[in-house]
Amino acid sequence: MILVLGLAAMVWGLGAALRAPRALRLGLIGLLWLAVITLHSTLPDGHPLRMATGEDARIWVMLGILIALSLVYRRGLSALRAKASPKAQPEETKAPAFRPVELDRYSRHIMLREIGGAGQRKLKDSKVLVIGAGGLGSPALLYLAGAGVGVIGVVDDDMVDGSNLQRQIIHADQRIGMPKVFSAETAMRALNPFIEVRPYHRRLTEADAGTLFADYDLILDGTDNFDTRYMVNRIAAKLGMPLITGAITQWEGQLSLFDPAQNAPCYECVFPTRPAPGMVPSCAEAGVAAPLPGIIGAMMAMEAVKHITGAGETLRGRLMIHDALYAETRVIAVHSRADCPVCGHGAAQVMHS
Repeated sequence: MILVLGLAAMVWGLGAALRAPRALRLGLIGLLWLAVITLHSTLPDGHPLRMATGEDARIWVMLGILIALSLVYRRGLSALRAKASPKAQPEETKAPAFRPVELDRYSRHIMLREIGGAGQRKLKDSKVLVIGAGGLGSPALLYLAGAGVGVIGVVDDDMVDGSNLQRQIIHADQRIGMPKVFSAETAMRALNPFIEVRPYHRRLTEADAGTLFADYDLILDGTDNFDTRYMVNRIAAKLGMPLITGAITQWEGQLSLFDPAQNAPCYECVFPTRPAPGMVPSCAEAGVAAPLPGIIGAMMAMEAVKHITGAGETLRGRLMIHDALYAETRVIAVHSRADCPVCGHGAAQVMHS
């Protein structure tokens, strides 16, 4: 028996020295075991070769069974361990937030302590809808695009007219007759190819406003009629969305961030009744100084950037009034009204009636 075990050890050691595969070495030892069993089965009792290899084949059979059971047990234990231990997942290679050309483009923002890289990422991840691509929408859209707002929607049903070009700086003479939203899209993409622009060439209606607004994080209203302003305010308040509204006439402009979801007033809290006809004439009726919509529209974009990044103090709960003729700007506090039919107790009464 010692002779056979010694031969098995020699086979295993020689195979290891020659770097033979483990399976091959086990196979050779198995053949040796089978040869011993065969000898014991064919040779008569008392044969010297049988006596030298353990006398009885049953000993080798038992030994083979024990070794086989041991190998099966070890294989099963290894499989269970492999199943129980978490597999090493390959590290995901995440795409960088900004390409090198974008880092260069937005470097002046990233330098600002109040914005930085985290704030710029918020701008890239944000979606802003601008209603109106006219005097106020023009600078707001351009600066939102320049600032790197990731998705910018623009709604307008009007066409570019020659009389617009005195103040609506997003349009150009060669695009007269083009829908304003597509003209604005052309200018925005030319300024920043790394943003997504969604033009909606249609008049905004109450029926589709809710569905449209739900795709965005922030609304900017630069429209020039009270019906749309009140409607936009109602839908935004209902959805709990912040709304930046600007307005201009002749030499004066005003601006605020309406956000009743954050305990700030809505537009109708501040302006509960519409002006009588003729009291607030439109730009087409009363005229407007060319840079005025640029001033207010750029401030709308500035409020949007501050709101998105969390920088500074926004005009939430405050109304800014700018008098361009006398270069005077003042900011007054505005408050929610409990009886407001849009966001106050009055709204709840209307909903239950």
